[in-house]
Amino acid sequence: MPITFAIIKERKNPPDRRVVFSPEKCQEVIKKFPDAKIIVEASDVRIFPDDAYREAGFEVTDDVSEADVMLGVKEVPIDALIPNKKYFFFSHTIKKQPYNRRLLKAMLNKNIEMFDHETIVNADKHRLIGFGYYAGLVGAYNGYRGLGLRDKLFALPKVENLPDLEAVKAELDKISLPNLKIILSGTGKVARGAKEILDHLEIREVTDAEYLSKVYNEPVYCLIDVSEYNKRKDGGAFNKQEFYEDPKDYESDFMKYAKVSDMFITGHFYGNDAPYLFTKEDAKRPDFKINFVADISCDVDGPVACTIRASTIADPFYGYNPKTETETAFDAPGAITVMAVDNLPCELPKDASEGFGDMFLENVIPAFFNGDSDGILQRARITTEDGKLTPRFAYLKDYVEIAD
Repeated sequence: MPITFAIIKERKNPPDRRVVFSPEKCQEVIKKFPDAKIIVEASDVRIFPDDAYREAGFEVTDDVSEADVMLGVKEVPIDALIPNKKYFFFSHTIKKQPYNRRLLKAMLNKNIEMFDHETIVNADKHRLIGFGYYAGLVGAYNGYRGLGLRDKLFALPKVENLPDLEAVKAELDKISLPNLKIILSGTGKVARGAKEILDHLEIREVTDAEYLSKVYNEPVYCLIDVSEYNKRKDGGAFNKQEFYEDPKDYESDFMKYAKVSDMFITGHFYGNDAPYLFTKEDAKRPDFKINFVADISCDVDGPVACTIRASTIADPFYGYNPKTETETAFDAPGAITVMAVDNLPCELPKDASEGFGDMFLENVIPAFFNGDSDGILQRARITTEDGKLTPRFAYLKDYVEIAD
């Protein structure tokens, strides 16, 4: 049965230039799936101009209401939602985010089937779609850009002013780094992107034991996972499954790294109720040595104490004064410099869109034409065509029922 997909216009402010499918990827979709049709909503902000889609053979229009499935990146404003359609975008509702409760309510009222990119998972509940890798790339680069500005070492241009990842790496080839000890947390896509930047800079990776015990006369980094920066309160062996299910018997063991590190790049996922990596009290300690945090994970007032707010692409850096627990200038003496931009992949829209399109074509589009044989759509669907929450997301019932 033919299905029409629409590439919808991004309407959120500040403008997001990313898109689910590039013109080339659209061509690939209809070649692989002859029953797929793609139309494109006209947009003046998208990284690929309307003419690029027209030249690739796709209709560009102001009215995409004929489509069955709407493909976007960021939240769709309530007044732009078309009833009785399927929508894909990052809704920021599944953690009961207060600022998007009305959006979820509106989708239920308009009988919209909502599929959140975050909820697209395989049978083992591993996410299949996301921009994490690009957040890691840009976040690590921004860390070095901030370091260069603060310490007057070098002046890297903003990523948003560079055409692609190749140009980003070419800029990094022009700088040389001072002796730094850098800790990188995480094992997922974010950490992989950040690690790619560190490896491109030819910073030596060292083991946990070496990092904690040795002094180096060159920049080095150490990659740590959840079992290395947390420990059981009773001194017993770390059990990863137990930690993820219920972390109450665990506490942070991050301080051993904070005592010997200059820079911290966060690529970890922070689960609810897990121990904070370091607290405001930890940051006050005289042996707390970290003075630059590139917080790619960006959980505000959370596990990384100096992240007191998200920063922006326009103004990515601020300072945190550990003594007063307040914000200060990013280069103030004694401050911890913080980079906490929460929409990093927007700075690399071309590469991020192309990578996202690869994942979406591989993991999601086939489900529309194979009867959803792997359960991809079934697992990802938050709301139904008759205005109800699906069983998997029934926990959001009290959230949507709060009176406005």
